[in-house]
Amino acid sequence: MRLRLLSLSTLLLAALSLIPAAANERYAERPPLVVSPDLSSPWVLQLQRSPAGVRQPGPAVHRNLPGARVVVAPPPPVRVRAEPVNRAPAQPQPEPVQTAAATAGAARQAAPSLDPRFLPQVVEYGGPHKPGTIVVDTTQHFLFLVLEGGQARRYGVGTGKPGFEWAGRHRVTMKREWPDWRPPQSMIERERRNGRILPAHMAGGPENPLGARALYLGSTLYRIHGTNQPWSIGRAVSSGCIRMRNEDVIDLYERVPVGAEVIVI
Repeated sequence: MRLRLLSLSTLLLAALSLIPAAANERYAERPPLVVSPDLSSPWVLQLQRSPAGVRQPGPAVHRNLPGARVVVAPPPPVRVRAEPVNRAPAQPQPEPVQTAAATAGAARQAAPSLDPRFLPQVVEYGGPHKPGTIVVDTTQHFLFLVLEGGQARRYGVGTGKPGFEWAGRHRVTMKREWPDWRPPQSMIERERRNGRILPAHMAGGPENPLGARALYLGSTLYRIHGTNQPWSIGRAVSSGCIRMRNEDVIDLYERVPVGAEVIVI
């Protein structure tokens, strides 16, 4: 009887040892573990909580049992909305400021060139006047400085405009370099009626109407002087004065002494 029980026990142990092997052969490839969302969602949310704050949701990961396949869901596409760029409107560029000197310079550049016959030159002279005499021909717009040997040095000049012509004989009573200008009251009032405002006084300089040099004639208001408008030489444009280019009046200034005779015809 005892021997029989021992045999049954041995057979039972052998049968039990074969069950795991058969189970391993049956589940050599284990199926994925599927969990219902209704059951897993509360636990997943509870596990994601953190005392430091709420974490940003990441890609969904389903963890299976050892040996099972892991399925990772790709993150949803992120859409970025382009914000409009506020561009400041272009500011208009300021217009360049033209100074009086720049305006005068532009006018000189745009002015016509001087006729070559009004440039200084030595010519024959057969008049009755002695050397050192200045003769101004207002009709031809020439000034002659009589030289020795029947010659004269001729310059182009600007003369009095219609209504301001004059003729006479005077002497040079004074000479000035870069003279200041004090227009007479009659000229100031006349120009004001024409819409032009003249200063009561203007210091000498390149923009001064009397130019670089002035030779004063007797006790009159007339002068032989330079100009800031060299293109006016050879024309009847002045209020009676005899105007010359600055380089020409400088040359005449050095050749003529105070007391020299001036004849205007």
